[in-house]
Amino acid sequence: MPSRLAPPCSRPGCDQSKPCPVHGRDTRRRGGASQRGYGKRHEDRFRRGVLDAQPVCVLCRRAPATEADHWPKSRQQLEAEGLDADDPQYGRGLCKPCHSRETARHQPGGWAAEQRR
Repeated sequence: MPSRLAPPCSRPGCDQSKPCPVHGRDTRRRGGASQRGYGKRHEDRFRRGVLDAQPVCVLCRRAPATEADHWPKSRQQLEAEGLDADDPQYGRGLCKPCHSRETARHQPGGWAAEQRR
């Protein structure tokens, strides 16, 4: 009996199968979370500092803040400007739904990022 076929690439119009050499994710290029700056220092300094200062979501003002969001500039923008991206002054406390919505709006990934271009 033949083995199951590989699923197709998730990119519309691509006829390759997963893992697609053109559109597949390559975590080696992206790096892990700690390689991108979200390690122990980030946890101890940025996240804790933001959530201690803003225990309630600054957007909906109803739910407890559980996510520390870089604001008004992203972590990448802060680092590009030579600023300390782990300084709590560059963050705001958000609840999970608000953080997901804001990230999707301002930093879409995958297929949504391709559509914005």
